[in-house]
Amino acid sequence: MPAPSPTTCPDDLLHLLRTPPLLVPGVHDALSAAMAEQAGFKAVYLSGAAVAYTRLGSPDIGLVAMTEMADVLARIRERVALPIVIDGDTGFGNAIGVQRTVRAFERAGASAIQIEDQAFPKRCGHLRQKSLIPAAEMAGKIRAALDARDETLIIARTDAIGVEGFAAALDRAELYREAGADLIFVEGPESDEQLAAIVERFAGQVPLMANMVEGGTTPIHTAAELGAMGFSLVIFPGGLVRALSWAAQRYFASLAEHGTTDPFRDRMFNFTELNQLLGTDAILAKGKLYDGV
Repeated sequence: MPAPSPTTCPDDLLHLLRTPPLLVPGVHDALSAAMAEQAGFKAVYLSGAAVAYTRLGSPDIGLVAMTEMADVLARIRERVALPIVIDGDTGFGNAIGVQRTVRAFERAGASAIQIEDQAFPKRCGHLRQKSLIPAAEMAGKIRAALDARDETLIIARTDAIGVEGFAAALDRAELYREAGADLIFVEGPESDEQLAAIVERFAGQVPLMANMVEGGTTPIHTAAELGAMGFSLVIFPGGLVRALSWAAQRYFASLAEHGTTDPFRDRMFNFTELNQLLGTDAILAKGKLYDGV
């Protein structure tokens, strides 16, 4: 696998967004990010929900701390050279807290930081009973993020569809665009008509992000279909964790039933195969370059 980049790669991400759609898988640790890079993806999305699922064993209800996200981000940046888009939740505080978050995430290797207009504690965008901060306060947080960033892109997300309605969500997104957000993300569209209306409102003004959640409120489309609609960045943030959880449940059931992994062997790597995936031989060979004569 390629050596990780010492930069945050915002220019690389901007270049990729110029030829949409950019399909970005969700990851939750260095291993999943390395596998995404090996599979040929051009960028990855560090999902706050996926970190909550895997690191805390909890739902996405605002329990993950900023420092926990920064730590996972740094481990991923240490392993991969891809641009990393990170879920910054609410920014972890007021405008000053947002600035601290932006600086911490940028130091850890973020290429773009997504900030949403939910009140704290937040919820997954596809859960009900969310609450929002005033739109003007969110616009101020975006301006604070822009003042704090060096090069990292700032993505403004609104969760207003499920709280204030679709028209209000578009108005909020417009305000956030005017505040200077580099990308706009209207979370939770409930129909193809709403997806089309988002594009109609912002086409040619700012790149748009779409979120595909299996079983969520938004109709599932391919990246190509969403690109044809006018979306520049398409994420599948939690699909990997759902796939791994499905497989793990069956693995544990098989091991408990049989007392051995043999019946499951055709659905898992063996020791040698996993080390091939990790590039163990190449890493050990590199270490030998520094051995004394």
